[in-house]
Amino acid sequence: MVHTGPMKTTRYTVRQLAQLAGISVRTLHYYDEIALLSPASRTDAGYRLYGEKELFRLQQILLYREMDVPLAEIGLILDDPNFDLANALRQHRARLEARMERSRHLLVTIDKTLNRLEDSNMSITDKELYAGFSPERRQTVRAEAVAQYGEGAVAASEHRARSMSPEAWAAFREETDAVNRGLAALLDRAPDDPEVQALIARHYATITVFYQPTVEIYRGLGTLYVEHPEFRAHYEKIAVGLPEFLQKAMACYANRVLEPDNSSGTNP
Repeated sequence: MVHTGPMKTTRYTVRQLAQLAGISVRTLHYYDEIALLSPASRTDAGYRLYGEKELFRLQQILLYREMDVPLAEIGLILDDPNFDLANALRQHRARLEARMERSRHLLVTIDKTLNRLEDSNMSITDKELYAGFSPERRQTVRAEAVAQYGEGAVAASEHRARSMSPEAWAAFREETDAVNRGLAALLDRAPDDPEVQALIARHYATITVFYQPTVEIYRGLGTLYVEHPEFRAHYEKIAVGLPEFLQKAMACYANRVLEPDNSSGTNP
């Protein structure tokens, strides 16, 4: 174990700690509920107070989350009697350096792709489009889609994506981000809340840019957000609990809106 020196007596309220760490108050409440990060003490009125020990632990939680480690696993790691803070930080540093190197490769790929998009006489090859991602991972993702939807459907969706102009692609990304942010801000609402369902309608519209999902496919997509590690990690980074919230809200939309009318469409 590593001795971190005498702990400071400074105490932070849940709001102060949330601002300090750049996360939401709701996230800290959730961490307390699942016993991942409990406050050092509480005021007479019951308000949470956090000290330096909790700050160190929160730093570790956020670093492990950045590495896509599930919350349950993070708790086991941090609660291990043999947990070594200094060693953990060294491991985080090594992983971040590897990620930075990969990011540099991806930036080169993005610049090259942008150059090709801006030249209407040039097309983007599959290899260039996915450069920076391992061939194994690229093949796995595509194979999963083909197995579920068929080669023709996957190829059609890929063609639609490549046919989009830079402006259309930028607008698509902006709309997707806006929907995700909007849903993250409404996690305290019920899945069938009108505002939530309005955002889900926009989410469904972004999917139809590439294919027309059936009721079953749209429900299955919500399940995929929860069960697939990469999708789950993506949405968990936006907001804790967002994958499950999306799944419920999408199922509600499918039942209320798609079920009566949508009976066709098989593209991924």
